[in-house]
Amino acid sequence: MFRTPSTAFLIFNRVIGTGIFATSSIILRSAGSVGLSLVLWLLGALVAACGTALYIELGTGIPRSGGEKNYLDFIYRRPNLLTVSIYAIYAVFIGWSSASVSVFGEYLLHAINPNGPPSPITSRLASLTCITTAFLLHGTYMKWGLRIQNALGIFKLLILLGMALSGLAVLFGIPGFQLENPPNSFEWGTMWKGSLSGGVNAFVTGLYSVIWSFIGYSNANYALSEVKDPVRTIKRAAPLAMLLITVIYLLVNIAYYAVVSREEILGSGRIAAALFFGKLWGPHAERILSGIIACSILGNALAVLFTHGRVIQELGREGILPFSSFFGSSQPFGTPFAGLFTQWTVNSTLVIFVPTGDAYHFMLNTSTYPISLIDMFVSGGLILLKSFGDKYNWYNPFRACKSITIFFFLSNVFLVFVPLVPPAKDFKLYEHLSYWLHVLVACSISLVGVTYWFV
Repeated sequence: MFRTPSTAFLIFNRVIGTGIFATSSIILRSAGSVGLSLVLWLLGALVAACGTALYIELGTGIPRSGGEKNYLDFIYRRPNLLTVSIYAIYAVFIGWSSASVSVFGEYLLHAINPNGPPSPITSRLASLTCITTAFLLHGTYMKWGLRIQNALGIFKLLILLGMALSGLAVLFGIPGFQLENPPNSFEWGTMWKGSLSGGVNAFVTGLYSVIWSFIGYSNANYALSEVKDPVRTIKRAAPLAMLLITVIYLLVNIAYYAVVSREEILGSGRIAAALFFGKLWGPHAERILSGIIACSILGNALAVLFTHGRVIQELGREGILPFSSFFGSSQPFGTPFAGLFTQWTVNSTLVIFVPTGDAYHFMLNTSTYPISLIDMFVSGGLILLKSFGDKYNWYNPFRACKSITIFFFLSNVFLVFVPLVPPAKDFKLYEHLSYWLHVLVACSISLVGVTYWFV
C-alpha cells in the first residue's frame, strides 16, 4: 500500500518522459512565436486540469484498480461487457511505453560515448534492458521497484527545478549566470514575432502536441487498490502532481527562452534542451542531458508498466480475458506477474522488430491515439452520469462540475478527429505512409474487440 507521495510520483513519472526535453522546439515551430507557444502550454495545462478533475471523480466513485475498465463497465451496461472487451484488446496488445523505451538506448549510449551514433543493434539491446529492468523490478521486487521509481521522480524534479532556476537566473542577470548576448525573448515586440506564421493547421498541430505532453494524469487510477485510503489519497496526490508538472513545464519553457533565442531554436533543428545545456555549460554538457533523458525514460517505463500490469490483472480477475486464473493471479511474487510479463512481451517485441523512421512514429501514434478514443467515451459517459445520476446511482465524495467534463469531452473529440484532417502541404507526418494510417489501425483494434466480445 502506498501513500500520497508515491501516488503523486506514479503520475509525475508517467507524464514526464521525454516531452519537456524534446517537445518545446516542436511547439515553438507550430506557434511561430515565444508568446503564442506559452499560450499553447497554458491551454494544454487547462485540458490536463479538467482531465485530472474528471479522473479524481471517477477514481473516488470507484476506488479500485482498473482505471477506465471500471468506468466503461459501469457506464455502458448494454450490450453487456462490450466496451470492456474492446478495452481489453487495447490493454493487452498496445505497447504503452514502447515508443519512449525505443529511444532509451540512443540517449544512454550517447551519454556513455558521444563520438558518433550507436549501432542499431546496440541501441535496441540497451532499450530492451530498460523495459526488462522495469519488468523484473516490479515483477519480483515490488518494494525496490517503487523505491527506484520514486527516486527517479525526485531526480527528475530536482533536475527540472535546477533548469528552471538557472534560466530565471539568466533572465534576471544574477552574477554567474550572465550571457554575453542574452536573447530578448520577453520584450513585447519580440515575444509575439512570427505568431501563426505556419498557419492555423500548424497551430492545431502544436496544440495537439502540447496536450499529449500532459497525458498521464489518470495513471494512479489503474492501481487504486494498492493505495492506502484511495479516496483521500487520489484527491490529494493527483492535483499535487499535475500542479507541480504544470509549474515546471511553464518555468522550464521560460528558462529555455531566457537562454536560447527563437531564431536559434527554429534554425538549429536540435531540441531546445540541448541548446539550453550547450549555451549554459558548454557542448560537453549535452552528454549529461542524454543521461538525464535516459533516466527520465526509465522512470516513465517503471510508472507505465506498474499500472498497466494491474489493469491486465483486473481484466483476468473479472474473467474478461481467457486463462483468467493465470492473468488474475498474484503468484509467485505477490505481484501481477502475468500482466507485467504480457506488457513486457508486447513492448519488447516492438522495440526489437520495429525499424526506425516512419515505423517508429507510427508506433508512437498507434500507442497514443487510443487514449483519446478511450477518454472520449469515458468523459462522454461521465456526462451521462451527471445527467442521469439517479438512474446510475452515482454519488461520490468529489464531483467535477459538468462544464469541466464537457470541455474535456470536446478536447478529446478534437484529438480523435484532428488526425483525419489532411496536413499542410509543407508538413509530413510520415515519409512513406498515409497520415491517417494509425487512426485506421486503432479503430481496427476496436473491431477486433467487438469480434472478441461476440465470440
